[in-house]
Amino acid sequence: MAINNVKGTHDVIGVEANLYSEIENLLKQVAELYMYSEVRPPVLEYSELFVRGVGESSDVVRKEMYTFLDKGERSLTLRPEFTAGIMRLIVQNKLLATNDWPLKLYYCGPVFRYERPQLGRYRQFNQFGVEAVGHNSPINDVEVITMAYTMLVSLGLENVKIKINTLGDEESRLNYRQALKDYFKDKIDDMCEDCHSRYKLNPLRILDCKVPHDQEIVTGAPKMSEYLSEASKARFQVVCNALKEYDIPFEVDDNLVRGLDYYSETVFEFHYISQKGNDYGAIGAGGHYSHLVKEVGGPDVPGIGFSFGIERLASVITDDGLVPDNVAQKCDIYVMPLGEQNQIHALALANEARLLGYNVEMNFDNTKLGNMFKKAEKKGARVGVIIGDNEVANGTIILKNLLTKEQEEICLNEYIERLDQLLGENERECCCGEECGGQKKE
Repeated sequence: MAINNVKGTHDVIGVEANLYSEIENLLKQVAELYMYSEVRPPVLEYSELFVRGVGESSDVVRKEMYTFLDKGERSLTLRPEFTAGIMRLIVQNKLLATNDWPLKLYYCGPVFRYERPQLGRYRQFNQFGVEAVGHNSPINDVEVITMAYTMLVSLGLENVKIKINTLGDEESRLNYRQALKDYFKDKIDDMCEDCHSRYKLNPLRILDCKVPHDQEIVTGAPKMSEYLSEASKARFQVVCNALKEYDIPFEVDDNLVRGLDYYSETVFEFHYISQKGNDYGAIGAGGHYSHLVKEVGGPDVPGIGFSFGIERLASVITDDGLVPDNVAQKCDIYVMPLGEQNQIHALALANEARLLGYNVEMNFDNTKLGNMFKKAEKKGARVGVIIGDNEVANGTIILKNLLTKEQEEICLNEYIERLDQLLGENERECCCGEECGGQKKE
């Protein structure tokens, strides 16, 4: 009986895997332009971290975490999100000790949530995100939103819809929670079971309910803007004005609350409908948090961050026909030994070209030359390198331009120079990491 992959997971293969790498590399490049540094926290964390950090009222903690006891009876969880783990990493490694704030970090890797698989979303999926910790400036919020938008534009996405809102400061949220409790008090019995739990733990979560009947009830609920403190109103106005100043398109959504309990003040989501008409909803999101670092044992400093789902970005890029031409792995050279006895010589030629930055495939089958040419064509190779008994005896090799079909026999010492001429790669990045043009150093 065959063993298949677990429901909600998928194998990433070939062009799709290359596309993931292309997306991740571009996002990393943009983050580094903003002076963010990479961190790699472990996949496993103590479950308490997410209960304290993410919040017990969130759907992530209540229903979606993969949690188990290890052999020492300790409760461990496969991370359902990165931010709480990043805060733990910051505190444990004393990264805030320099006071050179904000501390800017980026991450990329798999996360795990037990939820219904849907378009571009799996139970194991990959996130890229950033965290800027230690500074409370609203302009820092603007820089983070701007960076995220720049990443999406750099991927070629057009008409990205940015939704933003403010959840206010602690005083604002306390007043707003009470107003929501008063509003839903006589209505909660007619709402879904999840909303019953949300009402008790955190009524703001009700605003994010996806049940159509409950959404109708939510439309009449009080708005956060009606309960904001003067300080939170002023802060949000600074954010909105700055986004307008920098021509960042956005709309204010009073019902945007995000799914995690640690958020305060500015929250935002990036929504997208692909050229094929597929509505992906939020392809990325984030927000400001005031006390999350303190919740995991650190100083009481604020932060802001966001994350993108790599699977969703890949699906959107594919839908919109934006997959780069260079995503498919290219083959520069196909090496063809004539007879098994010449494979050792062929391997030396292949490795020499690889060390100088060329993508090289070698044939290991003891087969006819015509079959090897067919394989080279299938690989999309541009140059064929042929070596047989005569070539070994004479110290020569045969090079064939697989595009023009021109063929020549050359001396071994002309090998790399002639490859450079055929492939137009006179300035290559050598394996030494320097642009040495493939010249061996003395």
